[in-house]
Amino acid sequence: MTEYGRGPGSEPWHPEDPLYGDGGWGGQQTQAGRQSAYDGRPQQHPQTPQYGDWSQEQQPGYDGQQHPYHDGSGQQQFDQGFAGHTQQHFHQGGWDATGTHGHVPYAADPGDPYGQQPVAYGGEQPDFYGTEDAYPPPEPPGRRRPEPEPEPEPAAEEEHAFLAGGGGEDDEEHQLQSRRERRGKGGKKPVKSKKRRTGCACMVVVLVFGGGLAGVGYFGYQFYQNRFGTAPDYAGDGISETVTVEIPKGAGGWEIGRRLKEAGVVKSAEAFVHAQTNTPGADGIQAGAYLLKKEMSAASAVRLMLDPRSQNNVVVTPGERNSGVYAAIDKKLELSAGTTKKVADKQYKSLGLPAWAQNSSEVKDRLEGFLFPGTYPAAKGMKPESVLKQMVTLAKQKYAAYGLTEKAKALGLDNAFQLVTVASLVQAEGKTHDDFRKMAEVVYNRLKPTNTETNRLLQFDSTYNYLKGTSNIHISEREINSNTSPYNTYRHPGLPPGPIGNPGEDALKATLNPTHDGWIYFVATDGTNNTEFAKTYSEFLELKDKFNANAGN
Repeated sequence: MTEYGRGPGSEPWHPEDPLYGDGGWGGQQTQAGRQSAYDGRPQQHPQTPQYGDWSQEQQPGYDGQQHPYHDGSGQQQFDQGFAGHTQQHFHQGGWDATGTHGHVPYAADPGDPYGQQPVAYGGEQPDFYGTEDAYPPPEPPGRRRPEPEPEPEPAAEEEHAFLAGGGGEDDEEHQLQSRRERRGKGGKKPVKSKKRRTGCACMVVVLVFGGGLAGVGYFGYQFYQNRFGTAPDYAGDGISETVTVEIPKGAGGWEIGRRLKEAGVVKSAEAFVHAQTNTPGADGIQAGAYLLKKEMSAASAVRLMLDPRSQNNVVVTPGERNSGVYAAIDKKLELSAGTTKKVADKQYKSLGLPAWAQNSSEVKDRLEGFLFPGTYPAAKGMKPESVLKQMVTLAKQKYAAYGLTEKAKALGLDNAFQLVTVASLVQAEGKTHDDFRKMAEVVYNRLKPTNTETNRLLQFDSTYNYLKGTSNIHISEREINSNTSPYNTYRHPGLPPGPIGNPGEDALKATLNPTHDGWIYFVATDGTNNTEFAKTYSEFLELKDKFNANAGN
């Protein structure tokens, strides 16, 4: 059988056929002619032949011409291939008596159990316009309704137009009533339920979000109070009770404040940090020991720490001998003279010396060369061994960093201990940075077995002065020649038994990097600062005459 509008040889029409509705608006007009109540049972209308009886050959007006029809918007349209049937009546709700097309039916609902059958005019169908379920294509703009599109209801609850008696005289009124019922029942209830669920979800979100904001606000307030609020603080310059507070190297404001609070000087570390921040130059508070009063205001504590008179430190200068360091520690700790020296002689093994340090009986002081130059806290109440240990610890770290053990061999020495001894000689005899490198070369050249100028004798006044505990440059040859101490380098070749002072980093670097110009003699021609060097003995004699002239000899 030839299906209407498909042509000979086509398969029977099926509601889900993809070609259903093809052809645009004209295709919808063609479908309108099929819109009888088709439910699989033959139905007859006195005015209309059955679809199954129609074919192109049976229609006398099927001549391929265009005939006018109306699209419901007041505009006249043309449908091709429908001549001779503009006055044909199908059933009420289809073509009217005037031959114009009243309404284009909605597409079948895919979820409707009757969706596989064309429905009668006026049957209510879900509006899928603008969604991916739109099938057939959406109605033209003129047919769209402005109200919101209701969600599709389950097929079991939907009142189908066919079952509701669609096709009667009040079909159009029934259609409007059906739409109102869908909006009042089928459309409103799901939306209301959805709004109810959405409202609950929004309430939960608001509560959670509000609680989070409250928590953040609380902790933010606490942080603000702790960081920026008024910190607990004492008033005034403190009470009569004093205390010594040790500030380590590299300590910042919070660390200093914490130590002061623990010692009872300030009431809170926050108050000290605030006072330090608002006091010009307070960021320059140095490491060391400070004699402070208890229960001071933070501002008073900052001002006192900037006063040098409050500082209780021992400063070890480059080249300083241990004897001078011991005396300074005794004074700062308010101990009797000689106390620190006795502690050093007795406890030197427990102060952290490197393993290569020698403790020969010939060594005058086993800590000599290991009290590294720097500033160290030393105040009343501290123990001498704690101060000494800080100095030895720093020396050990510095010497390890320079790799003295490895470099001693490269410089012709036996061990790192000898290298420290050379550095102490360079520090004692040199006056400037340029002097240090030349002085280091003089030492190495005189220690060489090939030295025929002095026969490996250093002949340094500094070693003799160390032995005597003096700093005299006017030493007679008779005095020097009569002393047999191994520190007397006029009589004993090679290095003295140990260092003669505590070398600084400048001298240490020069010892590791001497010049190579052939220097073997030197004379302080002005008696103090101007040191001149010579390569031969004749040049040395000229420098000696210059020295005697300047000294008035």
